[in-house]
Amino acid sequence: MRPHSVQWRPGAIELDVELGPDGPPKVTRLARDGDAMTSVGAAALPIAEIHLNGEGSGVSSSERLMGSAVGLRLRVEEHRSWVDGGVAHLEVSARDPLSDALIIARWCTWPDLPVVRAETEVIAGDHAIDLRAVSSLALGGISAPGSQWWHDHEVGFAHNTWFREMMWQRRTPAELGLDDTGLRTWGIPTSRASFAVAQRGSWSTGGHLPMGMLRSRTEHRSLLWQVEHNGPWRWEIGDHADALYLVAGGPTDQSAAWMRRLSPGQRFRSVSAMLVLGEDDDEIFAALTEARRRLRRPHPDHDRLPVIVNDFMNALMGDPTDENLPPYIDAAAEAGAEVYCIDSGWYAEGAAWWNELGSWRPSSRRFPDGLEAMTQRIREKGMVPGLWLEPEVVSVSSPVADILPAEAFFQRDGRRVVESGRLQLDLRHPAARAHLDEAVERLIEDLGLGYLKFDYNMDVTQGTDVNADSPGDGALGHQQALLAWVSELMDRHPGLVIESCASGGQRMDGATLRVHPVQSTSDNQDPLMTAAIAAAAPTTVTPEQGAVWAYPDPSWSDERIAFSLANPMLGRVHLAGRIDRLAPAQMRLVQEAVSAYRATRHRIGGASPFWPLGLPGWHDPVVALGLRDAEGELLTVWRRSGPTRVRVPLAVHAGTDLSVDAVFPTRLPTTVQWDAAAGELVLDLPEEPAARTLRLRPTDPA
Repeated sequence: MRPHSVQWRPGAIELDVELGPDGPPKVTRLARDGDAMTSVGAAALPIAEIHLNGEGSGVSSSERLMGSAVGLRLRVEEHRSWVDGGVAHLEVSARDPLSDALIIARWCTWPDLPVVRAETEVIAGDHAIDLRAVSSLALGGISAPGSQWWHDHEVGFAHNTWFREMMWQRRTPAELGLDDTGLRTWGIPTSRASFAVAQRGSWSTGGHLPMGMLRSRTEHRSLLWQVEHNGPWRWEIGDHADALYLVAGGPTDQSAAWMRRLSPGQRFRSVSAMLVLGEDDDEIFAALTEARRRLRRPHPDHDRLPVIVNDFMNALMGDPTDENLPPYIDAAAEAGAEVYCIDSGWYAEGAAWWNELGSWRPSSRRFPDGLEAMTQRIREKGMVPGLWLEPEVVSVSSPVADILPAEAFFQRDGRRVVESGRLQLDLRHPAARAHLDEAVERLIEDLGLGYLKFDYNMDVTQGTDVNADSPGDGALGHQQALLAWVSELMDRHPGLVIESCASGGQRMDGATLRVHPVQSTSDNQDPLMTAAIAAAAPTTVTPEQGAVWAYPDPSWSDERIAFSLANPMLGRVHLAGRIDRLAPAQMRLVQEAVSAYRATRHRIGGASPFWPLGLPGWHDPVVALGLRDAEGELLTVWRRSGPTRVRVPLAVHAGTDLSVDAVFPTRLPTTVQWDAAAGELVLDLPEEPAARTLRLRPTDPA
């Protein structure tokens, strides 16, 4: 019997799956609608890579996820496609005759976006199975057909360490150890080399983003992927049949001590992953931004974008009291803030805010008259009161550590896991959830809160083996329960805004962003460094969710203050710093920034990001970020060093008339010209570091 295929044509993408009787089902084509790319042929991979206990690779012995024995044994049983709520779905089911497991690969997309989401479900048949890895997606032939893929392409990945988030790197496959080794001469289809990026612990982005990209250096062809999980994940690329492949998914035995035992009839569903196709960075991130907007939980905050003041960064730094809060609250109101979040320390009887976590009761030493006096003052000043919590964490010295049962915490081999003097709650346990429900509901009711900042300042890499088949599987259950608990909390309080923070941006993953309306992007305390983070933020989070600090200080020049205030202008404003000590003229500069943000924020939630100077590098002297919508463009340019004359290429407007005016600051000198012939925006800026946010609009020469 000859092979046949499913040709799925839902709209903006085209996907073909070969369904042969003598081999596993394989994706033989994934392309944008109308793309001339041919089938990937021998480079195609089975629809899923599944690793079981007791089995190694079925292709060549290596640490690769590609080439699993189960994947090679799969034989198709059925397929179906359907449309639900404007989303097109394709499902292919195949069985492993040896383990009797049924593997279901699913893809879905929107008709107008070159985006595909993928996941895999495993159903145990007549035999119990122990899973060690389940791919969310497996795709061969991702490099341009016929290319010398080892140097004709660039692999992109992003470092995401504390204070240095979202810094994208590009390397050729050869520079990553994937190269032409002459194996084809001997008829060997694949090497043993791979390049993998993974996270192990509870900081899902505590080192790298769960994202990657492949860009052709000879064609206008790019592929971007992301794994949507708030815990461990892994993706790898390697060579197979003279092309590159991609396998991505959630936790594995290799990288996160994960194993799941399925009894006959039991199911396991992988985390989701997403693929985006396009010509260049601007195109793929625009499509990804729109997909993220469609996937997330609806919330009124996405449209309102209120200005948030938080008293931590470069300000009170975890020392709120009834003495130092009132002047800060008053300054926040004077600046034009709409939300005021009291950050860490409000519960601490001692000096160290990080040592007394878990009870979540206001400190009587800090607030003899009660914390409600402060939240009442916030409301009287016309702002929504908010509060910081680290809900998953209990200090070892907290009475909560002894009140809750041991099973309510992460454990390994009968001992509670201690990380940096803290215990990790396990939200699979009803006592842990009940404890948090009581604390949060009490605070909301007693203090009239409308905003919560959920922080998380530790990375638990050990997982938990309590009521779990493996430590990694216990952690997976907790991570899923965490987002379910946050969702249930917002179900009970529909207007409540819950910010996600983990030492800044150490949990900026797709699963978290689908739930939380606001996402912290960094804890960096230097405005010049923060500029690179702010410019890169839309690669990871939609602009209307990505919160960036602005922290003016009275010792700074007006240009340095304006630089800091420009950082969040195309995202979400987290205003901090010593606003309570600013001189009147400095406060007017802050008020100007807040006013400018309010005047333009209605455009942020519907705009697409673009980078006229390319994705920012950590030490780039000039970085730029733009947002494009039907009205034109908003553009922030940060000059950190180098020549004072800055040229920003805008090829899309070359040869046309363009109106350019300053959004912020307007009270500082800004000289800007549009060179239509060159297609460049020319700015003359001061000697010291300076930033400008501009409004660009095409004009009718008539």
